[in-house]
Amino acid sequence: MSTLETADVALGAAEPAGTSPSAAKQAKSGKARKRPSFLLWFAIAWMSLVLLGALLSLIAPGVFSHEYGEPFGEAKQKPFGAFPEFLGTDGLGRSQLTRLAFGARVSMIVALVSVTVGVLIGGLLGLVAAYFRGPIEMIIDLFSDALLAFPPLILLLALSSVYEPSQTSITAGLAVLTIPGFTRLTKASAIAQSNREYVTVAKAMGAGSGRIIFKELLPNTFPAVLSYSVIVMAVLIVAEGSLSFLGLGIPPPMPSWGGMINAARDDLSLYPAQVFVPCGVLFLTVFSLNVIGDRLRAKFDVRDTKL
Repeated sequence: MSTLETADVALGAAEPAGTSPSAAKQAKSGKARKRPSFLLWFAIAWMSLVLLGALLSLIAPGVFSHEYGEPFGEAKQKPFGAFPEFLGTDGLGRSQLTRLAFGARVSMIVALVSVTVGVLIGGLLGLVAAYFRGPIEMIIDLFSDALLAFPPLILLLALSSVYEPSQTSITAGLAVLTIPGFTRLTKASAIAQSNREYVTVAKAMGAGSGRIIFKELLPNTFPAVLSYSVIVMAVLIVAEGSLSFLGLGIPPPMPSWGGMINAARDDLSLYPAQVFVPCGVLFLTVFSLNVIGDRLRAKFDVRDTKL
């Protein structure tokens, strides 16, 4: 028996049963896995509630007791009142619950459409750059760097000056800003996959560039893109809310979470719930999306994607 093996046996014999470092590490890791599981289920439940409100406001707005722009009672009613208006009313006597649901619709549409555009355009550019390399990669990298160097706020201000602020113009501006991130992520992931055996075999069998890109590389970049997309959605919701808070977002009377916060900020000292309720909804939504995105990244073990 070698010296190292003898030392290992001696150390193993000296450790009391159930107190080895490996057992302690396993116990700690088990507790660590249990803690995030509660956060994950909470995040899924919250996002299900947000998506339900957004979906109902889109396809069945009649389920809400009042229209989002309809004053129906005393202004600035406090939360935890009579059902169904248990979240109170805003400064004009409009239902906070209804306006939060319609605000969820705005945020979800802006985030989903922007991310979809970023994935389609940025993902395609990243795959092409990773596969062909050379001058094509250089041109795509220059395009991505130019978009990344352009101040996002300046771009959004320019769009709002040329076009009236609307859901369409805001979505278009945010979609453009997502393209370089998805381009770089997809390119890095595809480069990591391009040296794998299955790509070499496909080339040896005479597969064309299109088949290798869309049949071989694309499916294997999906895990990294999926986890990143969820996190980008959280960033876009914050961006849309910030624009609305600054008066550059969705114009009234269409509600948005940032617009609701902006409209109630002057009453913060007297009616804090007018600000804290939409703030809380915005915070929980962004927090939940980040939790889900982090869990997806851990599940797919996205570690070989170096930007």
